[in-house]
Amino acid sequence: MTTVIVDYESGNLHSAEKAFQRMAGEAGVGKVVVTSDPDVIRRADRVVLPGDGAFPACRQALFDHRGVFEAIEEVVVTGGKPFMGICIGMQMMASLGMEYAETPGFDWIGGRIVPISPGDAALKVPHMGWNDLTIDQPHPVFDGIETGQHAYFVHSYHFDVADAAHLLAHVDYGTPITAVVGRENLIGTQFHPEKSQDTGLRMIANFLNWAP
Repeated sequence: MTTVIVDYESGNLHSAEKAFQRMAGEAGVGKVVVTSDPDVIRRADRVVLPGDGAFPACRQALFDHRGVFEAIEEVVVTGGKPFMGICIGMQMMASLGMEYAETPGFDWIGGRIVPISPGDAALKVPHMGWNDLTIDQPHPVFDGIETGQHAYFVHSYHFDVADAAHLLAHVDYGTPITAVVGRENLIGTQFHPEKSQDTGLRMIANFLNWAP
């Protein structure tokens, strides 16, 4: 089995690569490859799309890599292979991003990426640091993970999900903030699992073993 982490020059992939390689090795579930080669992506058994920065810039960077999104879509949408979006990689699964300018997303999960509005002046934006997860829907990626376990966030916008059935987990930051979305073979985390210690590593391992 091959898990591909897509490299489209949007963020430092080193920690994600190391975390996925570690958990793949421990679980004995094949190899992890970081690539921007569409042909390699097409042969993947599962795909991970990270992303750091602003939604429009990440989307532009992804589509500037000719053939990469089409290869991801072929594997994930047509082929039904498991997909994990991380941070902006998760946000791009939405219908529309509202950061700086209206920017179309993949429209894989209905909803918009909107500014965080905590409703408390003491809570600063960006939402940065550790926060406790509240699990809203059971899912195989939460195996061994419970409400109250924490994850590491760095973001100013979050996913306003159109269908509550696609909201798998949230955190409280003066208002509910989407933490995990998903449907069918798709999963997305607003937080960085590779930086979220035991909780994040467990989620990575669960994803690598997930058979939707």
